[in-house]
Amino acid sequence: MPEETIAAISCLVLAAAVAVFIFYFRSDPADSSRFRTRLDQLLERRDSIYENLRDLRFEFRAGKYSEHDYQQIRQSLEVEAASVLSEIDGLTGDSSPRARSRALAADHAAHPEGGR
Repeated sequence: MPEETIAAISCLVLAAAVAVFIFYFRSDPADSSRFRTRLDQLLERRDSIYENLRDLRFEFRAGKYSEHDYQQIRQSLEVEAASVLSEIDGLTGDSSPRARSRALAADHAAHPEGGR
């Protein structure tokens, strides 16, 4: 096959991929929202903290952190997580002990590593 034909086919495939990406994939309206609610921000922060705790645990097991550094960073992240969860409870108005235990169970199910 001549090189010009291969180049033409490659250009067509690339153009088709770009068209599919531009016109087929739809972004989530929340992503383009200029004003996210405080609850959205807190939920995103909570997920970020959980991810950081998982990463910290992995890196500690890989030997990147000493026991002291690991405990210090973990405690800091857990304090921040508690603060965020408390603020989420305040915004949702659901701070009863039963609601908290349901929320913790749901969080644990969604994030089984949990950083502990």
